[in-house]
Amino acid sequence: MTQYSVCLIGSDGHVVKSYGGQSSWFSGSQQINVPCHLAVDMNGFVFVADAINDRVLLLSPELTYVRDVVSRDQLKWRPVRLFLDVNRRRLYVAVNENIHTDWRVIVVSV
Repeated sequence: MTQYSVCLIGSDGHVVKSYGGQSSWFSGSQQINVPCHLAVDMNGFVFVADAINDRVLLLSPELTYVRDVVSRDQLKWRPVRLFLDVNRRRLYVAVNENIHTDWRVIVVSV
C-alpha cells in the first residue's frame, strides 16, 4: 500500500516529524491521500491540499491534525494548489475536475 506524508526534514536529511502514513480514501480518518501542495502561515501552521480526498486540511506546527479547512462536501473538486494571503487572512484554493479544463479558484477566510 502507498504511503503519503507531510514531513519536516532536519539538516541531517532525516525526518524530524511527519503526518500521514498509509493512503486512505476519505472515511472520516485523519489520513491523507496525495498531498499535492501546501502553504505555511507565520505561526508555522500548515495548510495541505489533499487531492484524492478532495479537501484542504490544517496541521499544527508539530504536524498534528487540527481540522479540515475545506471539506469534500464544500469543495466538490480536487484541490491542486494553495496560496495563503496572511495579510487578508484568505486561502486561495485552485481546484479542478479535469486536468485540461474546468479550473476554478475558491477563496476561504482563515
